Amino acid sequence: MIWLTWRQHRKQAFITLLGFAALAALMVPIGLSMRHSFSDLGLTDCARQLADTNAAATVRESCDAGYRRFSNRYGSLNLVAVLLLTLPVLVGLFWGAPLVAREVEHGTHRFVWTQGIGRTRWALVKFGLVGTATVLAAVAYGLGMSWWVAPLTDAGQDGRLGLIVFDLQGIVPIGYTLFAVALGIFAGTVWKRMLPAMGITLVGFIGVRAAVEALVRPHYQPARTKTFPIEAAERPESSQGDWILSQGVRNADGTMMAPNTRIQCPPGGKGPNGQVCGAELGLQPGAYNWQQYQPADRFWLFQSIETGLFVALALLLLYLAVRRVRRIA
Repeated sequence: MIWLTWRQHRKQAFITLLGFAALAALMVPIGLSMRHSFSDLGLTDCARQLADTNAAATVRESCDAGYRRFSNRYGSLNLVAVLLLTLPVLVGLFWGAPLVAREVEHGTHRFVWTQGIGRTRWALVKFGLVGTATVLAAVAYGLGMSWWVAPLTDAGQDGRLGLIVFDLQGIVPIGYTLFAVALGIFAGTVWKRMLPAMGITLVGFIGVRAAVEALVRPHYQPARTKTFPIEAAERPESSQGDWILSQGVRNADGTMMAPNTRIQCPPGGKGPNGQVCGAELGLQPGAYNWQQYQPADRFWLFQSIETGLFVALALLLLYLAVRRVRRIA
């Protein structure tokens, strides 16, 4: 059975290896270029210097200028990162969805099940081998993307918890890929034709990923809040690497007056027309800036939670798929 499974899927494995080789040939030179630029701009030392809350204003300004130059040079690579997010679902489409649907559509499952191989054994061997290959591919993908995206996350305001970059690195690609493959397998046991199974896999994967990212991930841990006055002699402590969920300017009674922004004026500062800082927004004495955020040091905790969530969903779908296989005519 193991030999048969390998014979059936060796072409897919070869194409996948070629795809990884082509991706590495494209991404490694870009990654090396980013790292060299990051070092040349002096940003390697900036992270250490900015970690000191007593860092001089000149150091902060110099580092901010370097980060802006780096972002201007490589900011367009965020579009490449968006494309890289599709790799787990592609594995689900071309590895998971055909696994059962193609066998049933072509009728080859009858030949296997009449040769002394039970349905449960057939399913467990095929699912197990494909799952193992999926994990190995996802580990390689996660390690490679963690290396490649590191300069972009270090230069970004939200760091490793930021949108898109969180999904590319660490261990979450393992959970995403296993879920995509399991969803494809389960869809193939329900619709029993490749194209409908692939369509359901694509829609289901995108829907679940979007729901988790927008509705679930921000609440893995209670968010922290930070406040600082709108008038201050020095700029507030930098939040480099923290994931800002919400921010705005509130009055002393807590009423939100200006969402998604912040105000910073020197003490006693006034606008060109003589108004005090924030008067045009209707701010009252005691107004302050407010932020709700997830700290940067929760990255691996969030990675573990999200990976566990998607692995659990994958195991549930595989269990349901095995039960469905037993009922296929």
